[in-house]
Amino acid sequence: MKNQNALLIEGYASLFGVADAGGDVVRAGAFARSLRESRVLPMLLQHRNGAVAGRWTRMIEDGRGLYVRGLVEAESARGLATRGLDGLSIGFRPRLWRARVEGGRELIEVELVEVSLVAVPMLGAARFALLGGAERKMAA
Repeated sequence: MKNQNALLIEGYASLFGVADAGGDVVRAGAFARSLRESRVLPMLLQHRNGAVAGRWTRMIEDGRGLYVRGLVEAESARGLATRGLDGLSIGFRPRLWRARVEGGRELIEVELVEVSLVAVPMLGAARFALLGGAERKMAA
């Protein structure tokens, strides 16, 4: 049974060509292999194992970055999101990368492990917006 109080969110968990706080830059296409795999990636709260915030309903690479859409279902995560939590962060393992002269890495291919709702994302522009409750998704 679906949570009728779920919040529908969408945003970018990663942007191509933009350095994060650690100097890592994701290249377009870096997520393609992970997204082709059939496993469902968890929506976690602050990268904590077992702290499931909800579920992702869409995850794609577009010309800008890694776009995600999902339902925030856990009561604690819904409360945080309605009070201003709006950061996104990717949990990943680098598969192919090279060092950047400026520091950090150019991430050519990564294995996505999870995408979390976070207070302070490594990539400042990785944010989500509230679109409404689950009932709004059905009407869209």
